[in-house]
Amino acid sequence: MSKPYNDLTPIEADVILNKGTERPFTGKLTDTMEGGLYVCRQCDASLYTSEHKFVSHCGWPSFDDEIEGAVKRVPDADGRRIEIVCAKCEGHLGHVFEGERLTENNIRHCVNSISMKFIRNDA
Repeated sequence: MSKPYNDLTPIEADVILNKGTERPFTGKLTDTMEGGLYVCRQCDASLYTSEHKFVSHCGWPSFDDEIEGAVKRVPDADGRRIEIVCAKCEGHLGHVFEGERLTENNIRHCVNSISMKFIRNDA
Protein backbone atom coordinates (compact mmCIF):
# COMPACT_ATOMS: atom_id res chain seq x y z
CA MET A 1 0.00 0.00 0.00
CA SER A 2 1.47 3.38 -0.97
CA LYS A 3 2.00 6.10 1.58
CA PRO A 4 -0.48 9.00 1.36
CA TYR A 5 0.88 12.38 0.38
CA ASN A 6 2.18 14.79 3.00
CA ASP A 7 -0.25 17.36 4.41
CA LEU A 8 0.24 20.80 2.88
CA THR A 9 -0.33 24.21 4.42
CA PRO A 10 -2.69 26.51 2.49
CA ILE A 11 0.31 28.41 1.05
CA GLU A 12 2.05 25.18 0.00
CA ALA A 13 -1.18 23.90 -1.58
CA ASP A 14 -1.61 27.14 -3.53
CA VAL A 15 1.79 26.67 -5.17
CA ILE A 16 1.94 22.87 -5.46
CA LEU A 17 -1.68 22.08 -6.33
CA ASN A 18 -2.89 25.34 -7.89
CA LYS A 19 0.32 26.17 -9.81
CA GLY A 20 0.97 29.33 -7.83
CA THR A 21 4.33 31.07 -7.44
CA GLU A 22 6.01 32.22 -4.26
CA ARG A 23 7.31 35.78 -4.25
CA PRO A 24 10.90 36.06 -5.50
CA PHE A 25 13.73 36.13 -2.93
CA THR A 26 11.41 34.91 -0.14
CA GLY A 27 11.94 31.15 -0.29
CA LYS A 28 14.00 29.41 2.39
CA LEU A 29 16.00 27.41 -0.19
CA THR A 30 16.85 30.21 -2.62
CA ASP A 31 20.36 30.75 -1.25
CA THR A 32 21.01 27.28 0.20
CA MET A 33 24.30 25.96 -1.18
CA GLU A 34 25.02 23.13 1.29
CA GLY A 35 25.46 19.60 0.03
CA GLY A 36 22.28 17.58 0.03
CA LEU A 37 19.15 16.38 -1.67
CA TYR A 38 16.02 18.30 -2.66
CA VAL A 39 12.79 16.29 -2.44
CA CYS A 40 9.17 16.98 -3.33
CA ARG A 41 7.31 18.54 -0.40
CA GLN A 42 4.12 16.68 -1.31
CA CYS A 43 5.40 13.12 -1.90
CA ASP A 44 9.08 13.07 -0.75
CA ALA A 45 10.35 11.93 -4.18
CA SER A 46 13.98 12.90 -4.85
CA LEU A 47 14.14 15.73 -7.40
CA TYR A 48 17.54 17.46 -7.42
CA THR A 49 21.00 17.19 -5.88
CA SER A 50 22.99 20.15 -4.62
CA GLU A 51 25.61 19.35 -7.27
CA HIS A 52 23.32 20.91 -9.90
CA LYS A 53 22.16 23.93 -7.88
CA PHE A 54 23.57 27.30 -8.91
CA VAL A 55 23.10 30.96 -8.06
CA SER A 56 21.10 32.58 -10.85
CA HIS A 57 19.97 35.76 -9.01
CA CYS A 58 16.43 35.17 -10.34
CA GLY A 59 14.81 34.96 -6.88
CA TRP A 60 14.12 31.21 -6.80
CA PRO A 61 16.31 28.11 -6.42
CA SER A 62 17.90 27.19 -9.75
CA PHE A 63 19.20 23.84 -10.97
CA ASP A 64 20.80 22.93 -14.30
CA ASP A 65 19.85 19.25 -14.15
CA GLU A 66 17.43 16.97 -12.33
CA ILE A 67 17.63 13.44 -11.00
CA GLU A 68 16.85 11.22 -13.98
CA GLY A 69 13.12 10.58 -14.31
CA ALA A 70 12.20 12.83 -11.35
CA VAL A 71 10.78 15.84 -13.19
CA LYS A 72 8.18 15.99 -15.94
CA ARG A 73 7.90 18.87 -18.43
CA VAL A 74 4.43 20.11 -19.37
CA PRO A 75 3.65 23.02 -21.74
CA ASP A 76 1.82 25.87 -19.96
CA ALA A 77 -1.75 26.48 -21.10
CA ASP A 78 -0.64 29.68 -22.88
CA GLY A 79 2.15 27.79 -24.69
CA ARG A 80 4.81 30.33 -23.73
CA ARG A 81 6.60 28.47 -20.95
CA ILE A 82 7.33 24.90 -19.93
CA GLU A 83 6.07 23.95 -16.47
CA ILE A 84 7.99 21.39 -14.42
CA VAL A 85 6.15 19.00 -12.10
CA CYS A 86 7.16 16.12 -9.86
CA ALA A 87 7.03 12.96 -11.99
CA LYS A 88 5.62 10.97 -9.05
CA CYS A 89 2.76 13.17 -7.78
CA GLU A 90 2.60 15.88 -10.48
CA GLY A 91 2.95 18.65 -7.90
CA HIS A 92 3.93 22.01 -9.43
CA LEU A 93 7.62 22.83 -9.04
CA GLY A 94 8.12 25.83 -11.33
CA HIS A 95 9.33 26.33 -14.90
CA VAL A 96 12.31 25.36 -17.03
CA PHE A 97 14.22 27.76 -19.27
CA GLU A 98 16.79 26.94 -21.94
CA GLY A 99 19.32 29.05 -23.82
CA GLU A 100 20.21 31.54 -21.07
CA ARG A 101 23.86 30.38 -20.99
CA LEU A 102 24.03 30.60 -17.18
CA THR A 103 25.75 27.21 -16.87
CA GLU A 104 27.48 24.73 -19.13
CA ASN A 105 24.26 22.71 -19.32
CA ASN A 106 22.48 25.84 -20.63
CA ILE A 107 19.28 25.07 -18.75
CA ARG A 108 17.64 26.52 -15.64
CA HIS A 109 15.01 24.78 -13.56
CA CYS A 110 13.43 27.69 -11.70
CA VAL A 111 11.81 26.00 -8.70
CA ASN A 112 9.63 27.34 -5.89
CA SER A 113 11.35 26.74 -2.53
CA ILE A 114 7.99 25.89 -1.05
CA SER A 115 7.63 22.94 -3.46
CA MET A 116 10.66 21.20 -1.97
CA LYS A 117 12.28 20.01 1.25
CA PHE A 118 16.05 19.95 1.68
CA ILE A 119 17.89 17.04 3.26
CA ARG A 120 21.49 17.88 4.15
CA ASN A 121 24.11 15.25 3.34
CA ASP A 122 25.02 14.95 7.05
CA ALA A 123 21.38 14.63 8.17
